[in-house]
Amino acid sequence: MKKEKYSFKSESKQLLNLMIHSLYSNKEIFLRELISNASDAIEKSKFISMSQKKFFSYEKKYEIKIYLDKKDKKITIKDNGIGMRKEEVIKNLGTIAKSGTKDFIKSIEKNKNNDFIGKFGVGFYSAFIVAKKVYVNTLSMYEKTTHNSVMWKSYGDGKYSIEKSKKNDVGTDVILFLKDSEKNILNNTIIKDIIKKYSDHINIPIKIQEYNEKEKIYEWKKINSAESLWTLDKKKISTDKYINFYKYITKDNNEPITWSHNKVEGKIEYTILLYIPSKSPWDIWNREKKTGLKLYINKVYIMDNVEQFLPNYLRFVKGIIDTKDLPLNVSREILQEHSDIQTIKKTITKKILYVIKNIEKSKYINFWKEFGSIIKEGIAEDITNKNLISELLLFSSIKTNNENVYLSLHEYLNNMEKSQKNIYFITSDSYESAKNNPHLEFFKEKKIDVLILHERIDEWMMNYLTEFKGIKFKSVNKFDESLHDTTNKKNKKILETTKKTKKIIKKIEKILKNKIKKVHLTQKFSKTPAALTTDVNDMSTQMAKLFSAAGQKVPEIKYILEINPEHELIKNIFKISDEKNFAKWIKVIFDQAILNEKGSLPIPSKFIKRINSLLINSFLKIK
Repeated sequence: MKKEKYSFKSESKQLLNLMIHSLYSNKEIFLRELISNASDAIEKSKFISMSQKKFFSYEKKYEIKIYLDKKDKKITIKDNGIGMRKEEVIKNLGTIAKSGTKDFIKSIEKNKNNDFIGKFGVGFYSAFIVAKKVYVNTLSMYEKTTHNSVMWKSYGDGKYSIEKSKKNDVGTDVILFLKDSEKNILNNTIIKDIIKKYSDHINIPIKIQEYNEKEKIYEWKKINSAESLWTLDKKKISTDKYINFYKYITKDNNEPITWSHNKVEGKIEYTILLYIPSKSPWDIWNREKKTGLKLYINKVYIMDNVEQFLPNYLRFVKGIIDTKDLPLNVSREILQEHSDIQTIKKTITKKILYVIKNIEKSKYINFWKEFGSIIKEGIAEDITNKNLISELLLFSSIKTNNENVYLSLHEYLNNMEKSQKNIYFITSDSYESAKNNPHLEFFKEKKIDVLILHERIDEWMMNYLTEFKGIKFKSVNKFDESLHDTTNKKNKKILETTKKTKKIIKKIEKILKNKIKKVHLTQKFSKTPAALTTDVNDMSTQMAKLFSAAGQKVPEIKYILEINPEHELIKNIFKISDEKNFAKWIKVIFDQAILNEKGSLPIPSKFIKRINSLLINSFLKIK
């Protein structure tokens, strides 16, 4: 094979430039990333060797070796893992950040740090932070002859080349030719400290060459503990080791909020090490991306992102599961149908929910801000655990009077008024819109708290969350006959007013025709002349907005117009004898109510014309 030259794509060139010239906050991470890649290559080789014995013996001694060459100022990270063929080299090394280049570039341009390296599949390219050129010499375990080994070379200038090489053993050597400014890294103590800091938990021996002064020979010394962390007694695992392992498997530079490490014994035996992250990943709402746990079978790595062990609303949970009860050649399809998986999934789900429930209060608020919207999905998706999930929910309310101050449903029940029989809530497009909704006037006056729900998922969630601890939920956006009590003096007066104004109500219903379901006089409002509600069994405004946003056809909503006869504007409108003028005022009142309810009008110009006409008439009367 002749030497072939290639160019990175324009975005990849931009990214390489950023990697080389901007990311200096923590240079040592280059070694963490290259060791991580070597470890992944070995794990894949282990799996193939065990499941397809035509390749290599399971007894093969896997290891990662690090050579320091002070004379030529280079570092070599050597693994005896799966290796790569030419087409794999082009695919894996020739295309940077295959699924997230643009997002990665935006992130590092904004933050100018390397917190994001690894998350976007660019860990290998961190080598260019310290190296002026990088060679990759590799031989695939699928090749029958060493003549098919491949050398990849790049100076980090947006170009790379591929040619035949001489390599007698399967695996990959990554050779870094260091910049003059980085030659201080060529120190055994520094390398060992970095490995201990970031890679001690990797269950593959990492070795470095050291000179034995006594024997006058070079020896390979193991640096890391090389044990599968999850197989150890958790009493003997330090917090730092748990945190470093989390960072290794997730490429997340932030520490997790908490974790759970358990060995389950019985008919099905498995070990789980599960983490709750402190930050939501940038692509958490990407439904097409597979998320889940790392699967091991008897300590042999099988595959990443196994979503079969977690419900979708817990997709943010990271960690590993190691079991002895699955075949090594297991596939995602087999996992989908395997009866044991559902049993494990139920146990893991319940475990995670209790772990979340027991997060200390000071940390729980941050957890909720990051993952609360996702947890809400579980109310509809997981009927079995709905009660437990509902205990995790947090809400702002009219009494907390702050979008970022929350209370749980337990706290809401404890604060209920003695005469209160329901849990009240309001749904809206935004916190401010909900907070200033006229339907809350009655509840504020009665000192009854109302939960404020302003996320898109809330309306959908409340279709499934109908009660909590035997107390039913009621939407203040819906018509509620129980709020129109006729036992007190004020309400008796309104009832009498209703009898006197039956003709006026019929006139209003005739003017608004098929735009409304009915007109109802109400005592709910203190400052608002009129507002709209939907009937209990009809689609709400918020649900209609969700359907419309999803491109679905939405039936026209027939509202109930609730009018406050005690409001000065309504009193004066009811005295108008001119039919045309009366109709104009009623239409303006209805448009105001629509604007309050929907946030927009179908034909704003008509509303403006009516307002202008009424204003002109009022000025004429003044003259």
